[in-house]
Amino acid sequence: MDGTKRADIQIGATVMVVQKQDQRSGKLTEGKVKKILTNSAVHHRGIKVMLENGVVGRVHQIDENKKG
Repeated sequence: MDGTKRADIQIGATVMVVQKQDQRSGKLTEGKVKKILTNSAVHHRGIKVMLENGVVGRVHQIDENKKG
């Protein structure tokens, strides 16, 4: 599942995010959602979140098997 809909993302869910500095390379970082930063219901580049380790990025993929 992609991360363009805010309703699909839950606190504690395991997601793959793209950090700002990794947008060109597309490098993904895995982590658990601590806070949802995007207020709009949908964002075409992905909902911006903060992970538990402090990393901020846009959700590229949601791990269905590891939902919070």
